[in-house]
Amino acid sequence: MEHLGRHVIIELWGCGEIINDAALVERAMRQAVQAANATLLDIFVHEFSPQGVTGVAVLAESHLSIHTWPEYGYAAADVFTCGSTTRPEAAAEVLREAFQASNADVRELERGVMPPSIKQSRLHELANV
Repeated sequence: MEHLGRHVIIELWGCGEIINDAALVERAMRQAVQAANATLLDIFVHEFSPQGVTGVAVLAESHLSIHTWPEYGYAAADVFTCGSTTRPEAAAEVLREAFQASNADVRELERGVMPPSIKQSRLHELANV
Protein backbone atom coordinates (compact mmCIF):
# COMPACT_ATOMS: atom_id res chain seq x y z
CA MET A 1 0.00 0.00 0.00
CA GLU A 2 1.55 3.28 -1.15
CA HIS A 3 -1.06 5.52 0.49
CA LEU A 4 -3.94 5.19 2.94
CA GLY A 5 -6.58 7.22 1.14
CA ARG A 6 -7.57 9.49 -1.72
CA HIS A 7 -8.96 12.98 -1.29
CA VAL A 8 -10.78 14.52 -4.23
CA ILE A 9 -11.21 18.31 -4.08
CA ILE A 10 -14.02 19.63 -6.28
CA GLU A 11 -14.54 23.26 -7.38
CA LEU A 12 -17.82 23.76 -9.27
CA TRP A 13 -18.72 27.06 -10.98
CA GLY A 14 -21.77 28.08 -12.98
CA CYS A 15 -24.05 25.89 -10.87
CA GLY A 16 -27.82 25.95 -11.14
CA GLU A 17 -30.30 26.90 -8.42
CA ILE A 18 -30.23 23.33 -7.10
CA ILE A 19 -27.31 24.37 -4.87
CA ASN A 20 -29.69 26.49 -2.80
CA ASP A 21 -32.09 23.63 -2.02
CA ALA A 22 -31.09 21.41 0.90
CA ALA A 23 -33.26 18.47 -0.20
CA LEU A 24 -31.80 18.47 -3.72
CA VAL A 25 -28.24 18.84 -2.40
CA GLU A 26 -28.83 15.89 -0.08
CA ARG A 27 -30.15 13.79 -2.95
CA ALA A 28 -27.05 14.64 -5.02
CA MET A 29 -24.82 13.75 -2.07
CA ARG A 30 -26.50 10.35 -1.67
CA GLN A 31 -26.08 9.67 -5.40
CA ALA A 32 -22.42 10.71 -5.20
CA VAL A 33 -21.79 8.36 -2.27
CA GLN A 34 -23.36 5.51 -4.22
CA ALA A 35 -21.31 6.33 -7.35
CA ALA A 36 -18.14 6.34 -5.22
CA ASN A 37 -18.99 2.83 -4.05
CA ALA A 38 -18.85 4.09 -0.47
CA THR A 39 -20.94 3.21 2.59
CA LEU A 40 -23.09 6.01 4.02
CA LEU A 41 -23.20 6.02 7.83
CA ASP A 42 -24.90 9.37 8.42
CA ILE A 43 -25.71 12.60 6.61
CA PHE A 44 -26.45 16.13 7.78
CA VAL A 45 -27.52 18.98 5.51
CA HIS A 46 -28.20 22.54 6.61
CA GLU A 47 -29.86 25.29 4.56
CA PHE A 48 -28.78 28.81 5.46
CA SER A 49 -30.89 31.96 5.28
CA PRO A 50 -31.00 33.81 3.01
CA GLN A 51 -29.00 31.31 0.91
CA GLY A 52 -26.45 28.54 0.87
CA VAL A 53 -26.29 24.90 1.87
CA THR A 54 -23.70 22.88 3.75
CA GLY A 55 -23.75 19.11 3.88
CA VAL A 56 -21.57 16.45 5.45
CA ALA A 57 -21.85 12.74 4.82
CA VAL A 58 -19.97 10.45 7.18
CA LEU A 59 -18.80 7.38 5.31
CA ALA A 60 -17.41 4.10 6.57
CA GLU A 61 -14.49 4.99 4.31
CA SER A 62 -14.22 8.66 5.55
CA HIS A 63 -16.41 11.62 4.38
CA LEU A 64 -18.00 13.76 1.68
CA SER A 65 -18.72 17.45 2.28
CA ILE A 66 -20.35 20.26 0.29
CA HIS A 67 -20.57 24.00 0.81
CA THR A 68 -22.51 26.22 -1.61
CA TRP A 69 -22.58 29.91 -2.48
CA PRO A 70 -25.63 30.27 -4.75
CA GLU A 71 -25.03 34.00 -5.17
CA TYR A 72 -21.82 33.09 -7.03
CA GLY A 73 -23.08 29.88 -8.66
CA TYR A 74 -20.29 28.10 -6.77
CA ALA A 75 -20.07 24.84 -4.84
CA ALA A 76 -17.03 23.43 -3.06
CA ALA A 77 -16.97 19.73 -2.29
CA ASP A 78 -14.53 17.12 -1.16
CA VAL A 79 -14.61 13.35 -1.02
CA PHE A 80 -12.07 11.55 1.15
CA THR A 81 -12.04 7.77 0.97
CA CYS A 82 -9.77 4.97 2.03
CA GLY A 83 -9.71 1.43 0.80
CA SER A 84 -9.21 -0.02 -2.65
CA THR A 85 -12.86 -0.40 -3.68
CA THR A 86 -13.97 3.25 -3.59
CA ARG A 87 -14.09 5.64 -6.53
CA PRO A 88 -14.16 9.23 -5.20
CA GLU A 89 -13.63 10.62 -8.70
CA ALA A 90 -17.01 9.14 -9.69
CA ALA A 91 -18.65 11.20 -6.93
CA ALA A 92 -17.14 14.34 -8.44
CA GLU A 93 -18.79 13.64 -11.79
CA VAL A 94 -22.19 13.00 -10.17
CA LEU A 95 -22.00 16.33 -8.30
CA ARG A 96 -20.92 18.22 -11.44
CA GLU A 97 -23.91 16.88 -13.35
CA ALA A 98 -26.41 17.25 -10.49
CA PHE A 99 -25.41 20.87 -9.82
CA GLN A 100 -25.40 21.67 -13.56
CA ALA A 101 -21.91 23.17 -13.25
CA SER A 102 -20.55 24.79 -16.38
CA ASN A 103 -16.99 24.58 -15.06
CA ALA A 104 -15.37 21.98 -12.82
CA ASP A 105 -11.89 21.74 -11.37
CA VAL A 106 -11.25 18.34 -9.79
CA ARG A 107 -7.99 17.53 -8.05
CA GLU A 108 -6.95 14.34 -6.35
CA LEU A 109 -4.50 14.02 -3.48
CA GLU A 110 -3.05 10.85 -2.08
CA ARG A 111 -3.42 10.93 1.70
CA GLY A 112 -1.32 9.01 4.17
CA VAL A 113 1.61 8.49 1.84
CA MET A 114 3.99 6.55 4.02
CA PRO A 115 7.54 7.85 4.36
CA PRO A 116 10.08 5.14 3.53
CA SER A 117 11.17 4.80 7.17
CA ILE A 118 7.58 4.14 8.35
CA LYS A 119 6.95 1.76 5.47
CA GLN A 120 10.09 -0.27 6.26
CA SER A 121 9.22 -0.36 9.96
CA ARG A 122 5.67 -1.53 9.20
CA LEU A 123 6.84 -4.20 6.79
CA HIS A 124 9.28 -5.45 9.42
CA GLU A 125 6.47 -5.64 12.03
CA LEU A 126 4.22 -7.58 9.66
CA ALA A 127 7.01 -10.02 8.82
CA ASN A 128 7.43 -10.81 12.52
CA VAL A 129 3.76 -11.55 13.21
